[in-house]
Amino acid sequence: MEVQIHGRGLKIGERVEEYARRKLERLDRFLPNITEARLELTRQHTKRGEDLLVAQLTVRHSRGAILRVEERGAGDDLQAIVNNAMDNMYRRIERFKGKRSRKGGTRFSERYAATVEELEMAEEIPETEYVNVPGADVLEPEIVRRKDIVVTAMTEQEAIEQMELLGHTFFVFYDATTGGVNVLYKRTNGDYGVLVPIIG
Repeated sequence: MEVQIHGRGLKIGERVEEYARRKLERLDRFLPNITEARLELTRQHTKRGEDLLVAQLTVRHSRGAILRVEERGAGDDLQAIVNNAMDNMYRRIERFKGKRSRKGGTRFSERYAATVEELEMAEEIPETEYVNVPGADVLEPEIVRRKDIVVTAMTEQEAIEQMELLGHTFFVFYDATTGGVNVLYKRTNGDYGVLVPIIG
């Protein structure tokens, strides 16, 4: 498993990097066949003048599933934000592993559920690994609504204007320039992102 730790807009001290690396290197004990664990730590300046620490942790599984968490917190305690991200990732791993055991099998693609072999190889995540108490189990979400939408050919700038008029944080549109359906979304810092689907 490849472990990557990066800082953007802040310097990660040796002690914090060592601490985070030790935590990340243990992940494949709880979920075998992880190919990469990447932790990105960022300092963001908010409009209110306070600084936020952001930890984005991404785990890539050998069959293509991607588990990602993002944690935000005020202050300068990088170790605390790493702990929060790790706690959240443990919950994602438990969810990934739990899909196999529900209802005697899985109704999900093999890509998005642990195999029987992985479950046999994986260690249980001990309570001592969690820094904060894990949240209560939640019911498996289900699709309760479907909605047909009409996608209109427009430019990215027109899509931004339409999304703002609707008051939404995301907008599906047909990009007149590229000839494909894209998703425009508003990022937490106020900028925009565009998701461009490609067949993987």
